[in-house]
Amino acid sequence: MKRLWNSIKNDTVLIIAFVLAIISSFFVKPSWDYLNYIDFTTLALLFCLMLIVNGLQSIKLFEQVAIYFLKKMKTTRQLDILLVGLCFFFSMFITNDVALITFVPLAIIVLKMLKMENRIVHVVVLQTIAANLGSMCTPIGNPQNLFLYTYFKMSLGDFLIAIIPFVLISFGLIAIHIVKKQDEKIKTPTLHQKDDTNIVYLWIYLIMFGLCLLSVLHLISIFYLLPIICLGCFYLDKKTLIRVDYNLLLTFVGFFIFIGNLKNIDIISQFLSQLVANNEIAVSVICSQIFSNVPATILLSGFTKNVHDLLIGVNIGGLGTLIASMASLISYKYIARMYPEHKKEYFKMFTKYNIIYLIILCVAAFLIKMI
Repeated sequence: MKRLWNSIKNDTVLIIAFVLAIISSFFVKPSWDYLNYIDFTTLALLFCLMLIVNGLQSIKLFEQVAIYFLKKMKTTRQLDILLVGLCFFFSMFITNDVALITFVPLAIIVLKMLKMENRIVHVVVLQTIAANLGSMCTPIGNPQNLFLYTYFKMSLGDFLIAIIPFVLISFGLIAIHIVKKQDEKIKTPTLHQKDDTNIVYLWIYLIMFGLCLLSVLHLISIFYLLPIICLGCFYLDKKTLIRVDYNLLLTFVGFFIFIGNLKNIDIISQFLSQLVANNEIAVSVICSQIFSNVPATILLSGFTKNVHDLLIGVNIGGLGTLIASMASLISYKYIARMYPEHKKEYFKMFTKYNIIYLIILCVAAFLIKMI
């Protein structure tokens, strides 16, 4: 309980969410109607996905895949492509924050072994951008996608039609960025690949992950999925239940209550509806810069039905400031803790590249909307 309380105290976004929920409750009398504000389907599905990803992390699946490919690298360009590419593609299925938690430390270890610590800031910045942009490709890539997909009952086809152009542009930008960097030969890093991955556990986790995908596709009810995943993960590894990011789930609850109350205050509801109407991309990008794209998604979803533009805006809005995507703070914390002397360099490079990418993608969004 003490650890949980310390975690809550240090989570600024969670505190803000509940402060706003409490303030709004003075204008809309608390009642059982508050429960109708909460999207329990999104929360349950997000909980299931976090359980499974925690389980896959516990058997070192992602690290073993990375090490297998790292042993084959011959040049710095190949190394950059792998380290950044792992974040880009894995984030589509294990979320951007988990991709960064997994692959940023691995990148630091490898570059230290190769005595190329001068490349760490550059690589970690690109990994962070790649994780935030790659994750927008799927409904389960990040929390805001999962919320919009379930809240607006989107089909997979509609989702992909809206977001794929931006994924392709992002992939091209990252590829150009890496190729422009001078290439050098390296000695193959000496990494030991363990063979103790529990294959039975791996298959069970993958089957449960498949069930989650079927639920995302609206083929399995969350009411059947939730007990199956909870019991399965409890049986395989009880610690997966402890490692779930409950702060994120509670943050969603706080914002659900806040937004639900705002919708019941006529003057505010009308103002926000008029502000967002036909300006979903611009407003969501700006809001994301100020208080992160997940809260911006929950806030704006209550005042527009144009889910396509909102989806695009909150995803490219994850670029820009360090807090535009909370996942970006993960990388910054690694650099700040392990290389405090490089904090300023990291912040400058991160901000520079993020603004460039954000401007390009905003222009692309404007041009695509004009077609």
